[in-house]
Amino acid sequence: MSATSGATTAARQKSAQHRLFRACACCRPAALPRQPARRKFLAGGLAALGLGGSAAALAKPARAQTAAPAARIDVHHHYVPKVQADAVVKRGGRVPAWTVQASFADMAQAGVTKAVLSLVPPGVWFGDVAADRALARACNEAGAQLRGDNPGRFGLFAAIPLPDADGSLREIEYALDVLKADGIGLFTSYGDKYLGDAAFVPVFEELSRRHAVVYTHPLNPACCSHLADGVGPSSIEFATDTTRTIADLIFGKAGTAFRCPDVRFIWSHSGGTLPFLIGRFIREQLVRKDPRMPDGVEPVVRKYFYEIAQGNEPGQFAALLALVPVSQIMFGSDFPFRDAKAAADGLDAYRFNVAERAAINSENALRLLPRLAG
Repeated sequence: MSATSGATTAARQKSAQHRLFRACACCRPAALPRQPARRKFLAGGLAALGLGGSAAALAKPARAQTAAPAARIDVHHHYVPKVQADAVVKRGGRVPAWTVQASFADMAQAGVTKAVLSLVPPGVWFGDVAADRALARACNEAGAQLRGDNPGRFGLFAAIPLPDADGSLREIEYALDVLKADGIGLFTSYGDKYLGDAAFVPVFEELSRRHAVVYTHPLNPACCSHLADGVGPSSIEFATDTTRTIADLIFGKAGTAFRCPDVRFIWSHSGGTLPFLIGRFIREQLVRKDPRMPDGVEPVVRKYFYEIAQGNEPGQFAALLALVPVSQIMFGSDFPFRDAKAAADGLDAYRFNVAERAAINSENALRLLPRLAG
């Protein structure tokens, strides 16, 4: 390799690492939503989504519910253990300010009784296999200690050092069997690899064997930073990166969604842009005629779970509800990047009935994560 080529490669690697260090500066809080009508997809699947109803219906305010809101379980609640913060800062990155007292204060404002902890981006992968394996272990032990010190208040989505598959398999075993984590926390992409990459198949085979819950959070993707002048990557690319990785699981050559069917995914932010792009996925399948999807792509994405952090505007709810039933939707906040009350206000203002609201607030989470009942 020439000196010029080596310098170019080093510059690209440094740029990619810099992108990973950017923490979620997520978009504006949800305004109080208004109720749109719901409807099913158009026959043949060529229309992306039909929200139905008239402009007057969209503008009609929701009626206040007389029943007291159910206790909430937040499945999108970040923590920042000191060992992770030190690792990020050492490499020139930043993490948000966080304390356990701040978590409790935010939970109290929104009636959240339990929160499932997950790391903030960039997680634990920095390209040093030995160091990153040790970092994942230290973060998971810190999360388990936090859970143990506050009985009944926290669950844990454990970190693994993807794209290191061997290290990830070891940490899955320790996190789920020893620490009794509620599931595994992943990010949508790792460098230029999305979750459907063939290199990750052994990890997902093990997660599928265990019927594991996998909570997935977007980050600043390697492909697409600062494409729109004046718009930060979290405003557009975070939500789109969720859609990219779902597409990679379903349409990628490895066929991970079908080889590993028992992984129970939770997708952030009401599925990102997936509910709005589902018509294109439908068209993709019509063209491919993939025999693994005899009933189309919709049943595949309908079995996944979706949490509502930054996905609780009326149009977002309408699109998500046209894609999946209420049984697949959970409460999430994105704390400390967003207050839980923003998500709670959006949920409470939308015209769900009492049973639907209770399902989203806690019942669906308890069904998927039964340890949280303790």
